[in-house]
Amino acid sequence: MNSVIEIRNCTASYDGSDVLHDVSLTVEKGEFLTIIGPSGCGKTTLLKMVNGLVTPAQGEVFINGGPLADCSLTALRRRIGYAVQGAKLFPHMTVADNICYVPSLEQKMAKEQKKELAGKMLEMVRLSPDLASRFPRQLSGGQKQRVGIARALAAEPDILLMDEPFGAVDEITRRELQDELLTLQCRTGITVIFITHDIREAFKLGSRTLIMKDGRIWQKGTPKELLARPKDAFVRQLIRKDDHHE
Repeated sequence: MNSVIEIRNCTASYDGSDVLHDVSLTVEKGEFLTIIGPSGCGKTTLLKMVNGLVTPAQGEVFINGGPLADCSLTALRRRIGYAVQGAKLFPHMTVADNICYVPSLEQKMAKEQKKELAGKMLEMVRLSPDLASRFPRQLSGGQKQRVGIARALAAEPDILLMDEPFGAVDEITRRELQDELLTLQCRTGITVIFITHDIREAFKLGSRTLIMKDGRIWQKGTPKELLARPKDAFVRQLIRKDDHHE
C-alpha cells in the first residue's frame, strides 16, 4: 500500500501551550481512519495540521510523499476535502454554488457546468438535483450534512477529512449517513480521516481507530485489536462505552 499522509514528529502549540506532542502517523491510500478521544486531546488540531490550517511548531507533514509546506493553498483544497459538524455551508450561496465553490477557485465555471456538477454530486449523496437552486436555510439538518459532503467531494480530492460531521443530526439520519459514507468510500477508494466522540461510530466506520489523550496518540489498531488488547484503564473505559460492538 502507498502512504498518502505522513506526520513526522509533529508538535503544535496554541498561545505557548503544546496541544500536540511529538505525534507521528502514517495513513495509507484508501484507508478509513477514525480518531476518538476526550475533548481538548488534539483531534481537531491534528486534522487541521493535515489540511494546512495549523502549522506544526516542530516536525513535518507529507501529502502523497511531498512536504505539505510546498503545496499551494488552492492545490491543497483540491486534494483534500473537509467536512465538519453542521456542514458550515455559505448561507448566501445556493446549494449548487456551495458544491462548486472549490472547483470554481481554479477555473471559472459556466452556469450549465455548475448545474451539471452539482446535480452529479447531489445524486452521489442521495439527494435530488432539484435541491441545487435552494439555499441552506431551506434544507433539513440531514440534507445540509449531505450537501457538506458533496461539497467536500466536488473537486475529486484524494483525501477526505471529517470532523464530527454527523454530530448535529438525529440518530436515524446519523446511521443512514454512516452507511452512505461507507458505500461512497468503498466506491471511490478515497482516503478518509474521521473524528468522532462516539466509539460505536469509530468502530463501525474505521478500518483502523486512533485513540488520543493529552495531545498524544495513546493507542491505535483495528477495532478487533483494540477490543482484544486495550493498553490501559483509560482505553478500557473508552471502549466500554460501546455495549453493542460487532
